[in-house]
Amino acid sequence: MKSIIKFLSLVLIIFYSFSQNVFSQEKIKIGLIVPLSGEYSDIGHSIVNSVRLAINKIDDNKIEIFPRDTRANPSFALKVSEELREKGIKIIIGPLFNNNIVDLKKLNDITFISLTNKIYKNPKNIISAGVNAISQINTIKKFQNKNNIERSVLLIPNNSDKNEIKYAINETKIILKDVFEYDTDPTLLTSQIENLTRYPQRKQNLLDEIKRLEESSEVNKEKKIENLKKKDTLGGINFDSVIIADFDESLKSVATSLLYTDISSKRIKYITLNQWFEKSLLKEKNLQPIYFPSINKDNYENFIQEYYSNYNSYPNQISFLSYDLVGLIYYLLYKNDFIVDEKIFLKKNKFKGKIGIFEINQNKITHQLNFYSIEDGEFKKIF
Repeated sequence: MKSIIKFLSLVLIIFYSFSQNVFSQEKIKIGLIVPLSGEYSDIGHSIVNSVRLAINKIDDNKIEIFPRDTRANPSFALKVSEELREKGIKIIIGPLFNNNIVDLKKLNDITFISLTNKIYKNPKNIISAGVNAISQINTIKKFQNKNNIERSVLLIPNNSDKNEIKYAINETKIILKDVFEYDTDPTLLTSQIENLTRYPQRKQNLLDEIKRLEESSEVNKEKKIENLKKKDTLGGINFDSVIIADFDESLKSVATSLLYTDISSKRIKYITLNQWFEKSLLKEKNLQPIYFPSINKDNYENFIQEYYSNYNSYPNQISFLSYDLVGLIYYLLYKNDFIVDEKIFLKKNKFKGKIGIFEINQNKITHQLNFYSIEDGEFKKIF
């Protein structure tokens, strides 16, 4: 009897050792679907290079990446994803653009870690890893609380992004005095901002007060009139900050229109969304200070230097995200005993990446971001 027990124990030990050895040699296969040809190929190749940097940093030969070209086309995104599924791949980084995810819901046994920041009405098997509006507005809420900002007006461009912003408003429960949609046509924008800020009324208030003083017998009325003529408007406004959900030249147009209506960033706080440290904003000193949530600036600059030293070129912003995603997937698989299943993004987890802290829960990713100001021609970290 004892000999049988010893024999069975030996068999179990051998089986366990064999299983562990097989497991340790099993490859972690990750798909990568990005545009490698066509108009956006530069972005795609930058992402591939960044993924390679991340793999080298992890230094685990179990990881195997399978890049495929989507040509920034939904049909090709589906086609190459089906090919990757045939190889047994269950996790795919990509696609890059939100309009490329349309048909990927058909592959519900694959989890796609999309590089887009769009989350509104995405299929269940698409996890958006970009710096989404929820993450940004949550960070703005933190800034509001720290600075006793209580009457924010959120300005939303009337374009395809407005549903994302409205969804984030609802999810974050941010307290706003008002939400105002504006037209992106510059010929219409100024008059809309004038209405928002009650500019005609405040302008008329000034003219009326000057006229009243001119007709009055008040002491030192000449001095008072002289001071009034230095002003553009007269009268208060009923908000203490504006959150401008826009970028690039459109952002500048909105801020300039506010300035034109005598609502300067010295009078109220100009807050916007993640600007990725757009250097052209440093030159707009008449609009400063401007506040915005964003990724970790120091880590981003270090990544740019590392990328340049390896590839003698500069990376696309999105590739910084793809660098982190390799580490994120590896970490979650490690926490799940390297079993690739749908549970790895369901469990509540946190991962500290270069961008910042990823929060994972119920197949959703949000980010804990930093907050910065553009002030005196510099980017300054607030928290």
